[in-house]
Amino acid sequence: MSNLREPMIHPIPILSLRPTQMTVGLREVKEKRKRWREQKKQKQAESLGKHMIPVVRGPDKRYYVVDHHHLARALHDEGVKDILVTVIGDLSMVERDAFWGVMDNKRWVYPYDARGERRHFKDLPKSITELKDDPFRSLAGELRRVGGFAKDTTPFSEFLWADFLRRKISTKVVDDNFEKAIEKSLAFAKSHDAIYLPGWCGPAEG
Repeated sequence: MSNLREPMIHPIPILSLRPTQMTVGLREVKEKRKRWREQKKQKQAESLGKHMIPVVRGPDKRYYVVDHHHLARALHDEGVKDILVTVIGDLSMVERDAFWGVMDNKRWVYPYDARGERRHFKDLPKSITELKDDPFRSLAGELRRVGGFAKDTTPFSEFLWADFLRRKISTKVVDDNFEKAIEKSLAFAKSHDAIYLPGWCGPAEG
């Protein structure tokens, strides 16, 4: 199996892509949709060429998205039908009943629901349109953007932060006052409680 990124030169229908996670932050999807709409047509075309979706080829010949679920969902919601993908792994030779175990071992799947609880692989959505909202994933994404933690190569790192924040901040605060939730998140992100998380930046030096 090659781990070289292999770009597909023909577009793949977004609705044919299989998710490897259960949730997205719909607030983050909304922001991506807004940024997409603000681009001119030519810029949109260039953007599609640059932002290829990383996928794994499965034994059923389907492509499983391992990153950029938010982008795929945003583009679909904006009416984009097809997208370019990059094949980062080929598991087409793996027996079907072993597939998800291999995906899990390689950290190419994150089967946790909007409460942060692990679910069976069969509960994973079959389409990016079925991804549920996790407000704490939106919170984690915004926290990274404002400098609460650094971008990290750890798979699903924003979800690890989302679960950390889920234990610190109430859903009501996130829903009712997102700015206040970000303020609280920044304080928690700089605390030593968060030291184990990917991209931790540590307390600001006084």
